[in-house]
Amino acid sequence: MAEPRNRYSTVSLVLHWLIAALVVAQVALIAAHDATEGPLSREFVNLHKSVGLGILVLTLGRLGWRSANPAIPLPPQTPRWQKLVARGTHVLFYVFLIAMPLVGWAASSAAGRDIVWLGLFEWPLLPVGGGRETAGRLMDLHELAAKGLYVLIFLHVVGALKHHVVDRDNVLHRMIPLIPRRP
Repeated sequence: MAEPRNRYSTVSLVLHWLIAALVVAQVALIAAHDATEGPLSREFVNLHKSVGLGILVLTLGRLGWRSANPAIPLPPQTPRWQKLVARGTHVLFYVFLIAMPLVGWAASSAAGRDIVWLGLFEWPLLPVGGGRETAGRLMDLHELAAKGLYVLIFLHVVGALKHHVVDRDNVLHRMIPLIPRRP
């Protein structure tokens, strides 16, 4: 029988932490947008759109990688309900990290607002009509999803810390190899 993996692959680690950093950047970009006005504020929004589309592409790549490289199972002593919550949280992460950029992209498209990806090229708009009213409804949905994502992040971090501090297992080591592996 093969030895069970004790940490995720380098590709999984890079995608996980890169997407996490980009999500944090998204929060900072919107905060900067809200705190400024005029051209600077629009630059923050444009960068937010670019980063969001980058998250979409990276998440699709991560989903593809994950389908070929399944998650490491939680320790056998983990209660079934915790395994279900962990699984549900991970599935919802993928849903939110795909849906949020798509909804933002659809909102920009409905409003007819160009998306210039990192100043390099124009990202194509989706064939979504409805103008400002539709764009506004989509942005309301986008903002509601952001709140849902914050809840998922909280659950994810609390779960990881619980494994490390309370259960004293190696679950956190799998994603942060700098943390020493426990015997």
